[in-house]
Amino acid sequence: MRIGILTGGGDCPGLNAVIRAVVRRSVRDYNHEVLGFLEGWKGPIEGKTMPLTVEGTADLIQQGGTILKTSRTNPFKKEGGPGRVMESMKSNKLDALIAVGGEDTCGVAHKLNKEFGLNVVCVPKTIDNDLSATDFTFGFDTAVSIVSECIDRLHTTAESHNRVLVCEVMGRHAGWIAAYGGIAGGAHYILVPEIAIDLQQVVDSLKRGHAAGRNYSIVVVAEGAKFLDEEVLKSQALDAFGHVQLGGIGERLAKLLEKETGFETRAVVLGHIQRGGSPTAFDRVLSTRFGVAAADLVHEGKFGRMVALSGGKIVDVPIEAGVGQLKTLDPDFYKLAGVFFD
Repeated sequence: MRIGILTGGGDCPGLNAVIRAVVRRSVRDYNHEVLGFLEGWKGPIEGKTMPLTVEGTADLIQQGGTILKTSRTNPFKKEGGPGRVMESMKSNKLDALIAVGGEDTCGVAHKLNKEFGLNVVCVPKTIDNDLSATDFTFGFDTAVSIVSECIDRLHTTAESHNRVLVCEVMGRHAGWIAAYGGIAGGAHYILVPEIAIDLQQVVDSLKRGHAAGRNYSIVVVAEGAKFLDEEVLKSQALDAFGHVQLGGIGERLAKLLEKETGFETRAVVLGHIQRGGSPTAFDRVLSTRFGVAAADLVHEGKFGRMVALSGGKIVDVPIEAGVGQLKTLDPDFYKLAGVFFD
């Protein structure tokens, strides 16, 4: 068999480990060939490819980013896009495709499978951990580790200046990074997209903490957190999948908290630093397990499936099970975080 592979959406620690695992399993164990498409779905649309070999991918497990590059290209927003994807599969004599990505990338894969008969297997990727049908997505553990380390550093500077520091982290619709990172970093308050911000509640909590003798506070807020039904946007422009650009909630919240509490307050936006660098050991292993499982599914002809982690085991589910509905933060887990507010 000849197998294509692409990485789409935001870059994520662990992508290279998936590529490495797919190539090694496919070539060494099944005698298949693997061809990489460059820049996500733009690769098959524009014919951008690169050969992948065992030797050329051998040392990728510790590298962040993706050697195949990525983009947020949506074939269904391009003139003749789906047809060009199928034609690219045919012209490159490919029997199947492995799509590594999040809700948007896997959503496109599912649609191409159902409407155009594309033989595709998906590997779930997102630092936000918001894909359903899998306990965790790779990249999430790395992002949380980075966030918690950054919060550790914020503690010392906030305490030195008797300040409140608001740390804005990623999380468009789900607060997994904010909740896990905030708990691990010892944040004094955590705000997530799933629950509207009650400013007075936050103000009262910070005042109680300071009245009890704490002279500083750390507030973690996900970029998608809202004041009631209002999103804070960096730009009204939409990407190829209809998403607006979020950002700015941290700065706005910091100004409001300073006004209402009288405590000197500053905002810190971690931004893309959460995506960068080498994956953690957990993400390296999970990415490897996912890559091997995806290669196995292709070899067995089980298309329209997504690999997933369930109870510590690698399983496969229909792609639509992963992308049909976002996995938002577990309310009980947020209650755990709430134990440490004030």
